Amino acid sequence: MTIKTPGYINSLLLQKCPHCRQGNMFQQQFSWNVSRYLKMHDRCPVCDQEMELEPGFYYGTAYVSYALTVAFSVFTFVIWWLMIGFSLEDNRFFWWIGINAFCMLLSQPYLMRLSRTIWLSFFVRFDADWAAENE
Repeated sequence: MTIKTPGYINSLLLQKCPHCRQGNMFQQQFSWNVSRYLKMHDRCPVCDQEMELEPGFYYGTAYVSYALTVAFSVFTFVIWWLMIGFSLEDNRFFWWIGINAFCMLLSQPYLMRLSRTIWLSFFVRFDADWAAENE
């Protein structure tokens, strides 16, 4: 029986284990509760992949999170520029900064989880035959 696994991008966006692309990395689905939204399983509930490879492993997610926030800001800048435009004669630039900051604040919990998923996927490779190897 073949199990359909999501592609790389889908597994990142759905925050699945990079080894099997099926198990959830986080203990709960998305929650606004700050004390719980970064709680991860110690091991993947599906393939038993270890989630923290070494102590302090997720300190590197700061770089990924920074890249994601810069990409998000560039994206909103381009969209704003194409739809509304910028001018030195009014406050449109400052409106963009305020709206961008607000959107970044709202998306930060998801971006933090996404950066952990991306970071782990740099070090753990997908194995389509993981189930056969564990039997």
